[in-house]
Amino acid sequence: MRVVLAEDLFLLRDGLVRMLEAFGFEIAAAVESGPELSRALAELAPDVAVVDVRLPPTHTDEGLQCALAARTARPGLPVLVLSQHVEQLYARELLADGNGGIGYLLKDRVFDAEQFIDAVRRVAAGGTAMDPQVIQQLLSRRADDRPLAGLTPRELEVLELMAQGRSNAAIATQLVVTERAVAKHTSNIFTKLGLEVSDDDNRRVLAVLAYLDRDR
Repeated sequence: MRVVLAEDLFLLRDGLVRMLEAFGFEIAAAVESGPELSRALAELAPDVAVVDVRLPPTHTDEGLQCALAARTARPGLPVLVLSQHVEQLYARELLADGNGGIGYLLKDRVFDAEQFIDAVRRVAAGGTAMDPQVIQQLLSRRADDRPLAGLTPRELEVLELMAQGRSNAAIATQLVVTERAVAKHTSNIFTKLGLEVSDDDNRRVLAVLAYLDRDR
C-alpha cells in the first residue's frame, strides 16, 4: 500500500515514515510543504495520503486545501488528516466531500502505533477514522438542533461510535449490548434523521456526518 505523507516537522515525519514502513506500507513520498504535497498527490497516485493540516508556506490550512484539491481531481482519494487541535471548520470541510475514505485524527493519537496504523488502513480501504474528540464536538454543536435532539442518550452514543467508523460488533462490545440491539438503535437513528438505511457502514457514517454538517 503506497502512502504520501506530508508533515513539516522533521522528527515527526521521520518517525511516521519508520512506523508506516515497519507495518508494511510503502512510502511513495514524504514531503514538508504544500507545493510538494500537491505534486506528489498528482504524480504518484497513492493509495492513501496522510496529511498535516498546517504546512508551509502559509502554515494555516495548506495541507487540507491540497488534499481537498487532490480529491477534486481524483474523487475518492483516501485522506487521513492530522491536526494538533480539534478544528471543527477543517473537519466539516473534509467531511462535506462525502466520497471515499476520510479520517481526522489529533496528533496525540499518532503515538499509539496500533491505533494510528488501524486508522490509516481503515481510510485506505474507503472507511472513516474520526478522532473521538472531533466527533464529540461535532455532535455537541448539534445537540440542541432538531431532529438530532430527538435521539435518545443511547442512540447518541451509538451515533458517535458509528461516526468513528466502528462496526456494529465493535459498538456492541463497547456498549456491552447485543449486536441486535445496536442494529435496532441504528435503524431508529436513521429513521429519526430521515436518512436511508444502508448495509454499507462507511456510507452510513458519511451520511450521518454530512447531515450534521449540512446546516452549518
